[in-house]
Amino acid sequence: MSVIVVDYGSGNTRSVVRAVAEAGAGGGVRLTDDPDLIASAERLILPGVGHFADCARGLSARPGVMDALHHAARVRGAPFLGICVGMQLLADAGLEDGETPGLGWIGGRVERLDTGDARLPIPHMGWNELEIVRPHPVTAGLGARPNAYFVHSFAFSVIRPDDVAVTIRYGSRVTAAVGRDNLFGTQFHPEKSQAVGQKVLENFLDWRP
Repeated sequence: MSVIVVDYGSGNTRSVVRAVAEAGAGGGVRLTDDPDLIASAERLILPGVGHFADCARGLSARPGVMDALHHAARVRGAPFLGICVGMQLLADAGLEDGETPGLGWIGGRVERLDTGDARLPIPHMGWNELEIVRPHPVTAGLGARPNAYFVHSFAFSVIRPDDVAVTIRYGSRVTAAVGRDNLFGTQFHPEKSQAVGQKVLENFLDWRP
């Protein structure tokens, strides 16, 4: 199995590679920005840590990577997993540090997290219980009251309710995962979410959209 973790200068990539390997990919997972390898990958993972605008610029600055991602995920239909800002980049735009275009694969905008409760700190950092609002193969078998690890100050405001797979309650209701066709994204970090995160990665590796 060829699993590509896209390398565009975003942090946390090594731990993602290690977690994907442990989830069943073994030596078939590779960290790269080679457009040819990305375009032909059987599965794609786009991680992301930090600011939306910085990640979008970093992705655009890698020669050929945007076109290769589009070819693999949108033309060939390879299963795609976005993690944290990698999920947010699926949106039409992010409003962190001004308005920055995203990939535009799932309609919506990434806006500052509005908890509705001044007592709740931003960034939202730590464990939160997931609410599965739409069954999906990537979130199957997570058990009763699954918890995952989050670090974020912005959240994906999705246009189509059917594109939301998982939410959490952090004051207000917050999108925790999105899914459409061969695309899936998690606001939480599977590589930091212990057994729940490993199950999500195992499911992604088995997923046949």
